[in-house]
Amino acid sequence: MIRVGVDTGGTFTDFVFKKGDRWEVLKIPSTPENPAVAVLKGINIIRKDDACDITHGSTVATNAVLERKGAKTAFITNRGFEDLIYIGRQNRKKLYDLFYKRPEPLIPENLRIGIKCRINSKGEIVQAIDENEINTVVKFLKDNNVESVAVSFLFSFLNPEHEKLLKERLVREGFYVSVSHEIVPEFREYERSITTVINSYVMPKMDKYISHIQRELQKKDSFRIIQSNGGVISLETAKKEPVRTVLSGPAGGVVGAFQTGSMINRKRLITFDMGGTSTDVSLINGKIPFTTESEISDFPIKVPVIDIHTVGAGGGSIAYLDEGGLLSVGPESAGADPGPVCYGKGEKLTVTDANLYLGRLIPEFFLGGKMKIDRKRLEKYIDHYSKQWNMEKTKLAEGILRIANTKMERAVRKISIEKGYDPREYSLFTYGGAGGAHAVFLARMLEIPEVIIPKNPGIFSAFGMLLSDIIKDYSLTVMLKGDQTEYSHIKKLFNILKEKANRDIRKETISVEDIRFEQYIDMRYKGQSFELIIPFSKNFIDRFHLEHLKKYGYKLEDKELEVVNIRLRVIGITEKPTIDKIKEGGENPPEDAFIGKKTVIFDGKPYETPIFLRDKLTAGNVIKGAAIIVEYSSTTVIPPHSCLKVDTYGNLMINTYNE
Repeated sequence: MIRVGVDTGGTFTDFVFKKGDRWEVLKIPSTPENPAVAVLKGINIIRKDDACDITHGSTVATNAVLERKGAKTAFITNRGFEDLIYIGRQNRKKLYDLFYKRPEPLIPENLRIGIKCRINSKGEIVQAIDENEINTVVKFLKDNNVESVAVSFLFSFLNPEHEKLLKERLVREGFYVSVSHEIVPEFREYERSITTVINSYVMPKMDKYISHIQRELQKKDSFRIIQSNGGVISLETAKKEPVRTVLSGPAGGVVGAFQTGSMINRKRLITFDMGGTSTDVSLINGKIPFTTESEISDFPIKVPVIDIHTVGAGGGSIAYLDEGGLLSVGPESAGADPGPVCYGKGEKLTVTDANLYLGRLIPEFFLGGKMKIDRKRLEKYIDHYSKQWNMEKTKLAEGILRIANTKMERAVRKISIEKGYDPREYSLFTYGGAGGAHAVFLARMLEIPEVIIPKNPGIFSAFGMLLSDIIKDYSLTVMLKGDQTEYSHIKKLFNILKEKANRDIRKETISVEDIRFEQYIDMRYKGQSFELIIPFSKNFIDRFHLEHLKKYGYKLEDKELEVVNIRLRVIGITEKPTIDKIKEGGENPPEDAFIGKKTVIFDGKPYETPIFLRDKLTAGNVIKGAAIIVEYSSTTVIPPHSCLKVDTYGNLMINTYNE
């Protein structure tokens, strides 16, 4: 049985797999028109005659929302609340933009349907559903060729009877159906409803995608999907609740960084995942962070996800002059097709082109020499754009990289400094195909003292997926005040969720070695309209006051508290692949690791820069910048005045300032 991790990106689809005792990697161009084609192609290259145990991070749900290519979906709610998902909240993303327009809703007005029924704030049925009205709605849905339905009634988290009744009928009629009490059993009807809508909107596409792959796999293969919360789920669960996979792609890398950091005693990490299309960053402070306030395409997603911030800056990000005549980079990407200029088809300069022009990519070793990049073609386009934009060629290339780095710096500041964390106290854990070329420069901008680059960084997210456990999240709105916020009372409420969690995790088709529970509560001061997520323990009240002080600069210890939601995370511990130590060596790299020198530009100055093969380096080797480290999936750039040391697991530990 071959264990395979698969990560589908905008430019490449990455595979990491273990045959016997040897880890191997594979990168092939993505197939955006049907991502399953690249996934199946890679698996067939890997498998030969062996069975595969596959963990997959999918972008199908993400792209369906971003590109508005989901199913024709209807929204059913209480009469008079049909426009709930359109009205949303009154906050504006761009306060001073007089021409700002909110994104178009996923469901048009004619498919937003109200039914006469009502459950009150105590969970009591005030008005029952009329069977004749259901018949009328079903006929309307069929007449309008609706494929999927989202159902969200007021206070269904207290009493889901109406949603259950309607779902049973709609499923019987052949529709895909999502009901809010199963997706987000919490108050705040807009967030609960829009999350349910997104689930229904992507459900048919995800179902067809997974079913397509299932049909092509062999019966002896096993297959699972990684969620946005960093845990894996069975295919059947992913088909029913695809909204939990909307941000699954970057999750594998954060899980891998956390597990690797734990092995080398680095528990404070800022993860930096720079791929071909975008850059994802996250902050690990002893544990993987999660949030219930994420968004996609300006729509809130209320299910727990790893707290990751994304910016449109990657290797394929396109350079251009903005309306004011200033050089800009991204968020538009050249993607896999046509790709950067140096790939042979693209005609717009990208970040990858700038790195190649400055000598920071080695054409002979790009993807292990299996993919050709054309330096001569790039020269023509650099010459053309430098004349058109009236910029010296080297300054143009370095300007592109500096702008891309600045965008990524802002992203890191958002998850660290803006939340009260000092990046100087963390290590920058870097992966993604383009990350190694930018990591030290980014770390210096933020005064981060250390950069860590794991083995095979270009496919690290795929590797991280193999380290994931089963994770299932449960929540319930409880609205507790006064004496009800006693520890013993809340503990009893968690038992209700634990019973459901135990049943559900046993249904997953993935074997587990152990089960662990994590308990959280959403707390606030009475009168506030926002909550903080706090680990539930006997000192949860003191913890809340401290977290409030850290985030908002004050605490009100004499103010009455409210517990709004309880959250349970159940973790099924899975068997994980081992990470072997590498061969020990001295400070000097082996002779066969050195493959020559090349002129590389740093800050406008040429440096004769040695080039090393990463696979030949041994533990204890020290390399002082400037230097280039090449490997199959990525290139690492060590600028002048920095120093690299190889640790016992083959990680590159880079001291960003080493005068």
